[in-house]
This record gives sequence, structure tokens and C-alpha cells, in this order.
Amino acid sequence: MRSVLLLLFGLLASLSGFAGEAMSAREIVEQAQRAAGGALWLRPKTLYLRGSATLYADGAHAAATHADQYEMWREFPRSNASAHEANGKVRIDAKRGAQVIFQTAFDGQSTYNQQGLVPGAVAAKEWSEAFGFGIIRFALSPEFALLRLANDVVDAKPCFVVRVRDASATDTTFWIDQASWQIRKVGFDTPKGWHERVYSDFFTLPNGWVQPGRVRLTYRGALSNDIRWTHAEVNKPIAASRFVITAPKLASNAASDSADDTK
Repeated sequence: MRSVLLLLFGLLASLSGFAGEAMSAREIVEQAQRAAGGALWLRPKTLYLRGSATLYADGAHAAATHADQYEMWREFPRSNASAHEANGKVRIDAKRGAQVIFQTAFDGQSTYNQQGLVPGAVAAKEWSEAFGFGIIRFALSPEFALLRLANDVVDAKPCFVVRVRDASATDTTFWIDQASWQIRKVGFDTPKGWHERVYSDFFTLPNGWVQPGRVRLTYRGALSNDIRWTHAEVNKPIAASRFVITAPKLASNAASDSADDTK
């Protein structure tokens, strides 16, 4: 009986594999979108994530910094034709206790960090290294081209691999789990070199949104950020002011302001 069951399981796995081999890039992306949360995941309004992160400056082991408070606020765009340009609104805060490690934000027009407004050229470079994953939400639109690449393995999980080419002829590659259809990895070129993000430890919210609990970011093969998300909220209102960071006041300015308050 045991041998019969093993033979049956082997046959089913084989048939599943053949079915997968026959799938087009479009069909694989459709399955990935459904598995991530369907309509809610495809066109969300906002996302808030909270957790912790270990950050490695230039990928160096000795330069590790742990942020025990790591937060992201995101307002999503309604359309997107360019994978690696800033879109919608976003803010990320990394803190260790009361100390700010870094802050970065984009309010739809301007970019900010913990020192305040960031010049446009610098901001464009930084965002080109950060944006990319979300383009898969729009990948089935007519202006995009999809190409199925050779199958691969991520964290011992067999994956289908699909390249998404946007309207500006920029490529982004996605690794999609053959069993769960979860997006296991994304990769694209940046000014800092080849960039990959590996997703794992997925958890599902009551509304069906599937969130990776761990995201590992690498540049040129070196680990840069190891993020652990433990809390997620979808479509909760986020104030516009959240995406603007004002420059900290200098001591002399603070004293002047205090004097002005007495008038």
C-alpha cells in the first residue's frame, strides 16, 4: 500500500511539474497576483509596516547597525509605467531607541531625509535603488512585456522566473514559488549595481493580504538590509504630513525661536 501511495504522489508531482512547464509568463504572474491577495493586493491604497532591521553599511559585517524600530508608510500610485522611479508616497524611519539612524520620505514631488529636503538629482538616484517590486502589480497591462526565464531555486524553493519589461524598456526579474505562488525574490540593476530582495516568513492578514515577514536586500551580492516585519495594516488612512520631514532646528535657531515666543 505504501509503495502505491508513493507512486501516486510521484505521479501527481510529475503531472504538476508538466503543467507548470507549459505555463506562460502571463499565467505565472496571474497566479502570483492571486496568491498575494488578489484585488486588494493589486490596487491597495495604503500600507503601514512595523518591525526591526539590521543594516550593513556597504555590506560590511563590522558596520552592522540594529534598528529596533523600523517603520514604513506607503501610499500607492493608481498607475505605474516605470519600475524604478519614485511613485505614490513613501516614508521609512529607522531608529534605535530614541536615536534616529535614518529617515527618508517622498511626498509625491519632493524627497526628504532626516536633515530635511534632498536635492532632486540625489533623490532620483536613491529612489532608483529602492523602487521596483511594485511594478508586478501592473505587469499585465498592455504596455508591459513579459518573458519567462529558466526555472531557478530560492531558499531551497523551486521557482518560476519571469522578466517584466516596462514602458521605458527597463527590466525587473521576479522569482515565483512553484508551490505557493509567493514572490520569493526580485532583482534589477541600479546605480549601486545588481540589486536583489529575497522574501520569506510570509504571514496572512484577515483581509487576505499576504505579507513577507522577512526581506533581505543585497547589492552586488552583499547583504545590505535584513528587515523583519511583525505588523502590517492595509488601507488605513495616512496623513499627508507623514510624508514630509522637516529639517531639525539648530541650537542657535531654537534659542532665537524661544526668544521670539516671549514677545
